[in-house]
Amino acid sequence: MSSITDKRRGDVLRAIVADFIASQEPVGSKSLVERYQLGVSSATIRNDMAVLESEGLITQPHASSGRVPTQKGYRQFVDSLHDVKPLSSAERTAMVSFLERGVDVEDVLYRSAQLLAQVTRQAAVVQMPNLQVSRVKHCEVVALSPVRLLLVLITDAGRVDQRNVDLAQPIDEADTVRLRDALNQALVGKTFREASSQLAALADAAPSDLADYIVPAATTLAETLVDHPTDRLLMAGASNLTRVPATFAQGLPTLIEALEEQVTLLKLLARVPEMGDVAVVIGDEHEEDQLRGSSVVSAAYGADGETLGGMGVVGPTFMDYPGTIARVSAVARYVSDIVGPR
Repeated sequence: MSSITDKRRGDVLRAIVADFIASQEPVGSKSLVERYQLGVSSATIRNDMAVLESEGLITQPHASSGRVPTQKGYRQFVDSLHDVKPLSSAERTAMVSFLERGVDVEDVLYRSAQLLAQVTRQAAVVQMPNLQVSRVKHCEVVALSPVRLLLVLITDAGRVDQRNVDLAQPIDEADTVRLRDALNQALVGKTFREASSQLAALADAAPSDLADYIVPAATTLAETLVDHPTDRLLMAGASNLTRVPATFAQGLPTLIEALEEQVTLLKLLARVPEMGDVAVVIGDEHEEDQLRGSSVVSAAYGADGETLGGMGVVGPTFMDYPGTIARVSAVARYVSDIVGPR
């Protein structure tokens, strides 16, 4: 088989996928000849379609109908996408402007879920920062009264936790500063797991004149580090999935259940590729049964080259892959740019 024939059949497959994504109607040889500059007759196209069908890349739902892509066909189509059409300048500007209006990291991530759902017309999922990767940026200590302190723990992922600590003995301004310095020396730059160990060591080795302050403060901070679940999903656009054709709606209840349970999607987002790459999982490629009627396009976001979490969209296998890949990649990159400097 010549390379020219191989290329043409690849063009035919891409044309069938593009037409079916746009219409959800079987694609015939006549429509391909009319819509695309393939430079061959309808008979040649029909022969190419027969070969593609024998290879399992397309199928014919009914004897007299055109062809539709199979999951294998979608995979070959996605793998052949070397250049994804870039977003327009206006679209990029609108995305960045919307995300930058977030008041903190969680708000930025919530906005990213809303944005992905809107621009892809799919269900969007965004994983909150992975606390195993997040590091402590600063711990502020504020004296609310001589026997009550406010501890403010800030991470490089933008998470802010506040806790009150009641003291057995009054604390003066100088010891408040010493306590803050001791806590920051133990915590800054540490992951949450490392920080927990450091707090235990700090409490054990606290100077006698600071022990009455360090021990309750360290205990409270240690509880703060483990108090919240390390995995949480933000979701938007699940209603978009109800607007797709009946061929997808048959598996919709199972998919909605997976979205509501979150565990399945958390497992999926835990396997996102390295930052800068996009993963596409199609149909039966999913390890999770609940997702096998759908496709998921996901990417990682992070700061300073470290992945903090994943984000992506869930939709039918006949989703607009080029457009979805471009938008998921762009939003992940913009979120990383916003989160990174903080």
